Amino acid sequence: MELKKSPKVDLESKRDVYLMIGLVLALGIVLLAFEWTTKPSKADSLGTIDAMEVEEEIIPITREQEIKPPPPPPPPKVIEVLNIVDDETEIDDELEIDDSEADETTLIDVAPVISAKEEEEEEEAQVFFIVEDMPEFPGGEMALRTYIANQIKYPVIAQENGIQGKVYVTFVVGKDGSVSNASIARGVDPSLDKEALRVIGTLPKWKPGKQRGKPVNVSYTVPINFQLQ
Repeated sequence: MELKKSPKVDLESKRDVYLMIGLVLALGIVLLAFEWTTKPSKADSLGTIDAMEVEEEIIPITREQEIKPPPPPPPPKVIEVLNIVDDETEIDDELEIDDSEADETTLIDVAPVISAKEEEEEEEAQVFFIVEDMPEFPGGEMALRTYIANQIKYPVIAQENGIQGKVYVTFVVGKDGSVSNASIARGVDPSLDKEALRVIGTLPKWKPGKQRGKPVNVSYTVPINFQLQ
């Protein structure tokens, strides 16, 4: 005999509906669980703080004892000894008074008189570096450069070795305008230095420098440039 099911009793037709309802309920329960919060109970008090009395520590104030220097030693006592002599006692050491009057035979020591020539020589030997009126070459600075350029003879050995540079020569312009005491202040090569000294030695007299209106010795420095063409 064949068994037949009633369509009303068949649950397979409503399976999908029940599944969706179950999922919705489960999802709602999960969301409710996440949203569920508990409020903490209010505390009646935050507790009590026992106030402790702190004893204030008093730090004693101490002062460094001043060390006084020892007093200076007392000065030595000077005992004056008086020799009492009778009136009748003879004294060997008698005071002799020489005659201080001078006559024709008296010799008198006189200190030597220092001559003023030494001071004059020191003034003449003094050399100034900066004065009110500096020395001047006849015709001025351009004339000096032209004169040096015309007098220079470039050393052959320096030309062959390609040596060139600027030589600084220092010399003294005297009170009479003459040039003396030439020396190399900064050199380049012995051959160039020697030629520079030779040229300075041929310089004519200058107009001397003056300090307070008086001619004086003045130190002067001239650069001589050696340059190959």
